[in-house]
Amino acid sequence: MIKILSKPQQASGAFNNGEIIENKPIGFPRENLQGNGAYSNLFYWAHAKATTDSTIGLHPHQGFEICSFVLKGEIRHYDTKLREWRPLSAGDAQIIRAGNGISHSEFMAQGAEMFQIWFDPNLQKTLQQPASYDDYKAAQFPVNEANGLVSTIIVGNDSPFRMDTPGIRVRQEKIRSGSLQLPLDANTVYSFYLLSGELTLNGKSLNVSDFFIVNAETGIELESSSEAEWFVIESPSNPGYRTYA
Repeated sequence: MIKILSKPQQASGAFNNGEIIENKPIGFPRENLQGNGAYSNLFYWAHAKATTDSTIGLHPHQGFEICSFVLKGEIRHYDTKLREWRPLSAGDAQIIRAGNGISHSEFMAQGAEMFQIWFDPNLQKTLQQPASYDDYKAAQFPVNEANGLVSTIIVGNDSPFRMDTPGIRVRQEKIRSGSLQLPLDANTVYSFYLLSGELTLNGKSLNVSDFFIVNAETGIELESSSEAEWFVIESPSNPGYRTYA
């Protein structure tokens, strides 16, 4: 099964009167007008862009693992455990293991872009645990190159990124040009977001910010006439527990 959600089909949102704008390939339940709701142990996925310097005020979370992946520019993070602001730049990532409760605030500098993605690690367990936070610098993530594909391993394999949500792997990948036969595990859900360039998926054209989900497939063919870059998350078809969604 392959499902494509173009940017216009995704949910949208804004903070601070449009200072921060978002498109959401996985929206909150009330936003899922195109059927782009939670699946596997992925609950929410937003692509946020700052049109000017802007701060999202202190707000609470529980249970979920909330990850920010910085795509461009600078962001800063504050929470009620750290009680200090932590800066992150392009390529860096952070995780809030919200546990039994934490509040945080985010600053985005003008021109900054990030993914904020919520993972469901089995709330029956995590709601009983204390909250915790970690951030990771871009230089900590291993990079592999093979058959024209360059992969930055953000979660999984030799990456130091630690999370409680099972079965998650996260990569940022690019090809310079040409075609790529990508083998897949039929028991894994692959969620792709096109960051730059143009891409053809099994003969179907994709544009920047398009999102596609591949499930129960053993492989796909990707092709580009120039450099293309995407972000991909692997998650289990069956997480093995009852998710919040």
